[in-house]
Amino acid sequence: MSTPETSRFVRLRVDLVLEVDDVDAVTGAALARIADDGDLSAEERAPARDAVAGDTAEALAYLVNPFGLVGDVPGVELQQASWSSERIDYDPDSPEWDLDDDGDDEVYGDGFDGDGFDDDGFDDASDGDTDDVSVKSDR
Repeated sequence: MSTPETSRFVRLRVDLVLEVDDVDAVTGAALARIADDGDLSAEERAPARDAVAGDTAEALAYLVNPFGLVGDVPGVELQQASWSSERIDYDPDSPEWDLDDDGDDEVYGDGFDGDGFDDDGFDDASDGDTDDVSVKSDR
């Protein structure tokens, strides 16, 4: 089942660069989501609040819902999701950020060749100094 002809599983990669122009709004929304999260215990809630209040990237990671990206797509069921957030230096004019360049295997100029792993064996999405969140659906 590992060949493309027989596999029913598809990895969809999405790379977003967001400009945060209202840190307080992002942080406030994440704190409200934590307050309303009935699945968090009191012991889990305090560190989550601290992390979100101290880092906008962490707040965004808390607010992102990959289940919402495909929840309404007919005929598919999300099996696993992994996402992360990190602060970056972004220059839209830099060739490093040209995602339309099909001629280069190193899409991001950071050693990732599209196989889901760089040379250290860790999943690209969870490698480095990022706030990584992984969820496996049990639906």
